[in-house]
Amino acid sequence: MSATEDTDSVEARLTDLIDRGYRFIHPRDQDGTVVAVVGVRPHGTVVDILRLEGEDEATALRVPADEQDPLTPSQTLWRCHGAAGQVLDELLALPDDSRTISTVTSGRGSTRRVHA
Repeated sequence: MSATEDTDSVEARLTDLIDRGYRFIHPRDQDGTVVAVVGVRPHGTVVDILRLEGEDEATALRVPADEQDPLTPSQTLWRCHGAAGQVLDELLALPDDSRTISTVTSGRGSTRRVHA
């Protein structure tokens, strides 16, 4: 897959997240440069969060809806860190509302999976 195809694929996945109700913010540094793209989707008893820092670095979380600060949670129900495409695929594959946890680690990144 070429870099252009991979970028298009990431953009398509981000569009899928928007279609599912994610809201995005773009935190900036002191110079005004975007440092990440952060998406948040509260639904049911959970909140899903995506932090995209580049094509090779993304993190997604699922936390309980009653978490005091979802961006720095004390409890995480699911977490995935790795390349943007992999993390987006894992995030899009999550069931809408689940709080049961099992852990899986892969060579390309780490994933804590949630099962209904």
